[in-house]
Amino acid sequence: MTDHTIYEIDNSGIEPLSNNSNNTTFAEVMTQRRQFLKGSLGTAVAAFMGASLVACGGDDDDKKSNSSSSASSSSAPASSSSSSVSSSLAPLLGFTAIAANRNDAITVPAGYTATTFVPWGTPLTGSMPAYKGDASNTGADQEQQVGAHHDGVHFFPMDAKTTGTNSSEGLLVMNHEYLDDKIFHPNGATLGATRPADEVRKEIAGHGVSVIHIKKNGSNWEVVNGSPFNRRITGATPMDIRGPASGYAKMATKYSPNGTATRGTLNNCGMGYTPWNTYLTAEENWAGYFVNKDATQPREHKRYGVGTKNGRYFWELADSGADEYVRFDASTKGATALDDYRNEPNTFGWMVEIDPFDPEARPQKRTALGRFGHEGVIFAPAVEGQPVVCYSGDDSQNEYIYKFVSAEPFHKATAGGWLLNSGVLYVAKFNADGTGEWLPLDITNSAFTAKAAAAGVTFANQADLLINTRLAADIMGATKMDRPEWGAVHPTTGEVYFTLTNNTSRTAEQIDAANPRANNATGHIIRWNEEAGKTTFKWDIFLLGGDVGTTTGTDDKAVTLTADNHFASPDGLWIDPRGVLWIQTDMSGSQQGTGPYGNNQMLAADPVTKQVKRFFVGPIDAEVTGVTGTPDMKTLFVNIQHPGDRSTSTNFTSHWPEGGTARPRSATVIVTKNDGGMIGS
Repeated sequence: MTDHTIYEIDNSGIEPLSNNSNNTTFAEVMTQRRQFLKGSLGTAVAAFMGASLVACGGDDDDKKSNSSSSASSSSAPASSSSSSVSSSLAPLLGFTAIAANRNDAITVPAGYTATTFVPWGTPLTGSMPAYKGDASNTGADQEQQVGAHHDGVHFFPMDAKTTGTNSSEGLLVMNHEYLDDKIFHPNGATLGATRPADEVRKEIAGHGVSVIHIKKNGSNWEVVNGSPFNRRITGATPMDIRGPASGYAKMATKYSPNGTATRGTLNNCGMGYTPWNTYLTAEENWAGYFVNKDATQPREHKRYGVGTKNGRYFWELADSGADEYVRFDASTKGATALDDYRNEPNTFGWMVEIDPFDPEARPQKRTALGRFGHEGVIFAPAVEGQPVVCYSGDDSQNEYIYKFVSAEPFHKATAGGWLLNSGVLYVAKFNADGTGEWLPLDITNSAFTAKAAAAGVTFANQADLLINTRLAADIMGATKMDRPEWGAVHPTTGEVYFTLTNNTSRTAEQIDAANPRANNATGHIIRWNEEAGKTTFKWDIFLLGGDVGTTTGTDDKAVTLTADNHFASPDGLWIDPRGVLWIQTDMSGSQQGTGPYGNNQMLAADPVTKQVKRFFVGPIDAEVTGVTGTPDMKTLFVNIQHPGDRSTSTNFTSHWPEGGTARPRSATVIVTKNDGGMIGS
């Protein structure tokens, strides 16, 4: 008899802790760690900075001039060997910082205007069905409308493939991570022994990606209705599987017996954009959408947290029994993998490449980049004749940061997604002395095979390894991080920045130099610079999240948070072409409601001086996530996700963006400066 004892849909969007490996973090440097535990937090952070990084301080002369130098890695093509930020960004941080607040509105500095744009349900394609305020739109409607829970976003100017300077017309491409069922349907989800198939169809269509052709009309931005570029990619869109895992037996399903295709992309959080102007969408907490009730789950399910009782939204219980819904039950049902969907979860957890300028092109799942809870992907600036390099975080407590280096060199004239089909995937180890190592996850590498043999773990081939990327990283002894999320690469220095959102499961015995706080509820930002010709790097902690008075570093290099910039749970991250670092936060609803920080926010930072100012505050119970700008940096697009996420179907905690008694809707916010100047100046 089927177990239907759980009828509460999990709307958290947070993957349960699934890293139970016995990695001893920094076991080889216990002496340093004991010393670390003796001092204050500020002293500890400074003690493990190691050699100075570009823009990380240095001697007094360097600090006074706001410049320093460091070699950049030839395997991470960011810049020539010693470029640095030559001056402060102060002129670009000329706005007056705004105060934290709990308003059900968007707050921006004086002299700026914030305008709501393309909220969930905006008609986009086909018959252009209008959004209904009671959320009674059908599944077919939702397939033609902008999706729910806006997240990662990028603006591609219409001339992206030539000059890339058009700031008045382009394609706005954005992710739709998940949905709140209590808001998504008129009376919440219908739950029972089965679920209405059209509700399931609608929810699947609410996920994925929207490609939206937009154009300026005077000072206003509008959707170009009827444009052939307008497009929805959903949890049901046919996709190709590319790279080492394509065609592997563990990718074979009833839908794709040869293991080269799948349907849909899910839980699309962060993103990336390639040097050849395509969009990569990240599949983050995808495992929760599936259920596998087998007595023993395979490692490629268990290590990722596939459910044992039900999927997050119970899609497997759609009353139509259609194959497109049955696939979310990964239990063994048939004689072979070609008779059921035991391998369906293996076709998720990848980065998915979409060409926004080719509406007919099928999305491509790039398996060489690894399978885990991708928060996004960030590319180092491409250098002609050198490999393509990109980085990605695995957004779960105690998971890892990864780097991919292509096997083939980049040539602008011929570059394309094929560059992401072969190369080496690495995982990061952060040493206590401020150095770090990239550890290869490569079945042909002797260091990897020796550690796998010592652990008693075998992989059939590289495809098997990539499907089990987390297990491979466990074996190599990578550093467990405090929820690594978005990354950003500085366009001049090549420094890489990553947000570590929080980790309340870390105990005092588990702290280390890169993750220096137990019960880390407020998170921090780490950065590193890679050494030329080596798989090594030097790192420091750029900024600790926390309340007013929280200090990063010591002495004249210390940075102390004030009422103008205190923050918690850093998540979204973007460095604009000028070098301004934009930091977005993702505090939980309870942390927003009871803590000292107010609603989630976005701050602007100078990587050289560490000056930080609060620029933007979102509405109630919302995440501020995803930011991009036009080439002239006179328009900023910022996404607002799940306003009112603690609502019930009869009591909304937010009414943004429409106000009154309206149902809350995720949306994009367009920020402009009233005098027509550059954002932040």
